[in-house]
Order: sequence, then C-alpha cells, then structure tokens
Amino acid sequence: MWNQFFLLEEYTGTDTQYVGKLHTDQDKGDGNLKYILTGDGAGSLFVIDENTGDIHAAKKLDREEKSLYILRAKAIDRKTGRQVEPESEFIIKIHDINDNEPKFTKDLYTASVPEMSGVGIIKTALPDMSRENREQYQVVIQAKDMGGQMGGLSGTTTVNITLTDVNNNPPRFPQSTYQFNSPESVPLGTHVGRIKADDPDVAENAEMEYSIAEGDGTDMFDVITDKDTQEGIITVKQNLDFESKMLYTLRVDASNTHPDPRFLHLGPFKDTAVVKISVEDIDEPPVFSKLYYLIEVDEDVKEGSIIGQVTAYDPDAMNNLIKYSIDRHTDMDRIFSIHSENGSIFTLKPLDRESSPWHNITITATEINNSKQSSHIPVFIRILDINDHAPEFAMYYETFVCENAKPGQLIQTVSVMDRDDPPRGHKFFFEPVPEFPLNPNFTIVDNKDNTAGIMTRKDGYSRNKMSTYLLPILIFDNDYPIQSSTGTLTIRVCACDNQGNMQSCNAEALVLSAGLSTGALIAILLCIIILLVLVVLFAALKRQRKKEPLIISKDDVRDNIVTYNDEGGGEEDTQAFDIGTLRNPEAREDSKLRRDVMPETIFQIRRTVPLWENIDVQDFIHRRLKENDSDPSAPPYDSLATYAYEGNDSIADSLSSLESLTADCNQDYDYLSDWGPRFKKLADMYGGDDSDRD
Repeated sequence: MWNQFFLLEEYTGTDTQYVGKLHTDQDKGDGNLKYILTGDGAGSLFVIDENTGDIHAAKKLDREEKSLYILRAKAIDRKTGRQVEPESEFIIKIHDINDNEPKFTKDLYTASVPEMSGVGIIKTALPDMSRENREQYQVVIQAKDMGGQMGGLSGTTTVNITLTDVNNNPPRFPQSTYQFNSPESVPLGTHVGRIKADDPDVAENAEMEYSIAEGDGTDMFDVITDKDTQEGIITVKQNLDFESKMLYTLRVDASNTHPDPRFLHLGPFKDTAVVKISVEDIDEPPVFSKLYYLIEVDEDVKEGSIIGQVTAYDPDAMNNLIKYSIDRHTDMDRIFSIHSENGSIFTLKPLDRESSPWHNITITATEINNSKQSSHIPVFIRILDINDHAPEFAMYYETFVCENAKPGQLIQTVSVMDRDDPPRGHKFFFEPVPEFPLNPNFTIVDNKDNTAGIMTRKDGYSRNKMSTYLLPILIFDNDYPIQSSTGTLTIRVCACDNQGNMQSCNAEALVLSAGLSTGALIAILLCIIILLVLVVLFAALKRQRKKEPLIISKDDVRDNIVTYNDEGGGEEDTQAFDIGTLRNPEAREDSKLRRDVMPETIFQIRRTVPLWENIDVQDFIHRRLKENDSDPSAPPYDSLATYAYEGNDSIADSLSSLESLTADCNQDYDYLSDWGPRFKKLADMYGGDDSDRD
C-alpha cells in the first residue's frame, strides 16, 4: 500500500531529489511495461522514469508556496497499449524547513500611552514617566522563531510611542507681583492689564480660570479669563477717583478648570499672585452736586429775583475755580440768568404759568483755568400758579327768549373757564352786577356746580318794543386773591312755535315780509345788469377813438419833419421870473407882469399887503401859494418857482466874525476863558490884549 511520498523543500543538492518509486507486480523486468505520471506538477516539477518508475523532483520546491501535490500513476503494456492495472492516486507532501524569518505586519507602529501609566503590554521601564520631560519614544521590537533557539530566524519592527498628557501639573505664575497703572475716570469695563499663569499641561488640562481672592479693590476691579490665550484680564468695575484712593492691591488666583482626581494628592491645582493698581490723576471736568435740579417758583415773582442755585466742584486736587453759564439754546427768550460765581439763578423777565408752565434749561459749569473742562446739568423750573386771571365765559352764547315765554323758564345755562389752575380745583360764583342788583326781565341762578342758569322773570316779551336784552353777569372765583369779571350775555327776542322752537329773531323780518316781492327784486337786478353792460360798451367805444394827428396832410407823415430848436435862457435868464422877492422880503417890489408870456388881457395890477413882518416861513409860502392861485394874470399852466427865503433874523445876534469890523472894538471877550477847554481857542483869539488883536 502506498499513497504518499515526502519531500524536503528548498533542496540545495547538485542532483535531482529522489522522491520515490512506482512498481507493479505485473512488471517482469523485461521492459514491456511503461510507467506514466499525471497530476500536479507532472512533467515540470516531477518526472518519472517510464521504465523503472523512479520519481525525481526536477526543481527546488517551496512549502510556503505549495505544501501538497496530488498525482496519478498508471502502468501500460507497450505492445498492446492497455493498462495492466487501474490508475492509482498518490500525494507528495513537502516537508518544512526553517527558511523564513519572522515578519511583522507593519514596518512602523505608532502607539500612545498616558504618562504616569502602570504595566501594560509594552511596559514602561521607568516609573512615573513625565510627558513634560519627554513626549516621544522609539522602540525596536525583534521576533524570533523556534522559540528563540539557535538556528532560528528573527524579524524586527519599530514602534513610536507618544506619552499623552494628563492633568498632573498645577498652574504657576511666573512672578509673584504685578504692577499696573490706570487713569481715573476711565469707562467701566476698561482693561487695566493682563496676567498669565504657566501650566505645562496641554489642551483642556491647561485650561484655567482667574478670580480675585481678596484685597481692597474687590469692589472696584474684576478679572475675566481669555479662553484663547488663557490670560486673566483685569477690568474696571467701578469709577476710579484719584482723590479718593490712589493705590489698590488685589490677590488673584489661577486654578485649573479640569482637575484629575488621581493626582489631587500632588497638591492644590491653583496659584496666587499679588496685583497692585495705581490710579493716575487726570484733569476732570466739574461735578455737580445733583444729577438734575428741580426748582419751583411762583409766577408772580419779580424780575431779578433769585429762584434757585446750582453747585459744582472740581474733583481734582487743584480744586480750580468754576464759573457758571446758561446754554442759550435752551433759553432762547433769555428769561433766566445765572450768577457766574455762585450759581444763583434769577429771572430777567416776568413769568406766566398759563403760557409756559415749565422751563427746561441747561447749566454749564466750566473751569476758569481750563475752559475745555466743562459739565452740563439739566434744570427743570416749574412755574407755580397764582390766581391772576379772572374767570370768563367758556364760549360765546347765542341766547334767545321766546315772545311767549313764561316766568321762571330756563333759557340758557352758562359755564365759565379760568386759565388758572388752583390746587383745590375751580369754584365759581355767579351774581348780578352791583349796578343792577335786580333785573326786571331775567334772573341769574347759581347752580353751585360752576354753571349758572338764566331764567325768565316776566310773562312774555315783544320784539317790537325791544328785540335784544343785555344781561351783565358778575363771575368770581374763590381763590386768593379773588379774581372777578363781568360777562355780558346778549339775549334776543324771537318768535317761537308752541313747542318753544325758534322761528325768527329779528324785527326787520316783519317789514321785509310786507315789502318788496320776488318779482321786484328780479327787476332791480336786471336794471343793474343793463347799467353794467352800458358802462362796458361806453368804455370800449372810447378806447377805439383815434387821436387827431398833429399834422393834417394827405402826404405820408414821414415826409413832414417839424423841428423845434428853441432853448430857454438858462440860469442867466432872470427876465422870466423875478424871484428876488423871495430871496429878500425887504427888497420886495411891486408885483410885475410875467415876462415869459404876453397875456391877452391886461388885468389891473393887484397889490398885496406886506407879509414879512414877524411871519413864519411856512405861513409865508402858504400865503404866497394862495395869492398866486387867485391871481388872474397867472398863465393857465404849471410853472416852477424857486423859494430861497431864509426867514427873519434870529433874536440872538450873529456869532460870525464876518461883521467884526462894524462891531465895537472895545468889546470884552474875557468871559470866554470861563467857558472851559472847549472855548480855549476862541479865548486865545479874542481874549488877548489890544496889541495882539492889532
């Protein structure tokens, strides 16, 4: 029985490797049988001697490529070509030899191990390995076969090991004290400075949070954490004032936000630093004692009265002086003014609550040494009411009374208004005027609700006797001082129906009803229209009339040229008008005929009475005008006359020196020296000795 052969792989001998031998009992050794091999690798890897049946491996075999070959063998009679036995199948197994070293599946391995880790597949050689000291490691691993015995093969690979971070380090400030400066009066939220603690850990293990632990500036400052840079930002929480406090000290903590409970035994995971903040002095504007001022003043206050005061101070150490002023854009009418030194507000004009119950002005406080430093404050001035207006009718009443009215009938209810606003409300009273305490026609009834009813007092009224009644009503209030007024109610007498509805109220309607009819009115209108048409036609005809030509000729008017070249005598021509009389009334001559024209009729020369004794110039001209208007010898057209009369001499003597030659040479001018410096020149000219004047 045979069914398998064995063969070593990787045969390195010079001859072919013998596998085995096939043999059948029918083989007599006479060479009549022939052995044939078929199957895996037959003829290429495995060859058989067809006479003897010996099988050899023609090539070197590798078990790692193929470890088993299946082949079939048969024996054939050479003469007949038939098989002497059935075909047999056998296998050839390749025996393994140690010809391959161990190989890793990857050329390079990468692994990560948390720092401070314990035992694992790859063990740490040192306890508590720190990532902060060294993060990357490279390990070469060798694998041997045959259990590591001699003659075995081996393979290697590289493993890169990274130590991952754990939160095993607390934050630490690089310095224990920080110093910052901040000007006073900076806006809230202003960044004063930045501090940062160092943490060797990375990612979220290095995240930290800053907080103010204690200090005298916990109310004035705050600290926030910058998540991007892990810095602590010191910000202003309250307004700083150099004059109040110049230095603040804070203790700021930096702590991890994600501590690892496994390493809490290493100590507190936070650190503390001291932050000192110095406040710098700057020139600040004045500060008012209040955020706003409310002043109440009576409307009857006198002009120039002080109604209130505002105060401001310089917050700087210099304590500069301050001046006050009113922003005139808020007081365009200049009703108020302010004392520039003490801030007292006083009135410049009368106040009237009814026209302006409130005045809102703005006061400015400015440093005298630095006008750029100023502050503004609103001042609300409320005008308090004073009873200075009398009540009056709320509206105009059109009151009528029926002719058939009965006594005690209500014909009108009147109400009043008052521009004042008393704190207890309005209360008005109605009475007849003292001059007519008892009216025979109407009665005034005070309804005690600020209204009054007008009642009839007699039975029936007649339009023919009296169409209109005037009823004066005395109205007064109850405020202090009491104000009163008299309102007159006009009551017309009207014709009414049985229900009291008014039909007509004027007496003329009775006459018109019996007067012109509608036809007569139409006739009058037609006459007026006809007259208007006639006037229009007359005006149109008058415009169409042609003016009479100056030159009557059949020839063309352009062939007739008339030249006028007469000139007047000019200023030297004194024959046309004799105006010497006006120039000097004393030299007045008798009236003469005009020399510029020759009158057709010679009238009797009219003599006039002299008018120059003690007469005014205006009266003189008017009389001359009247005289010429009534003069029949004057031409019938306008003429120009020049009046140059200066009037009579003044009562005072002339001050001119032009007539000094005719004056008394012995006149004394020494009194000019007593008239003052303005007359010094005249005193020098006329007050000297006779030798000087000569």
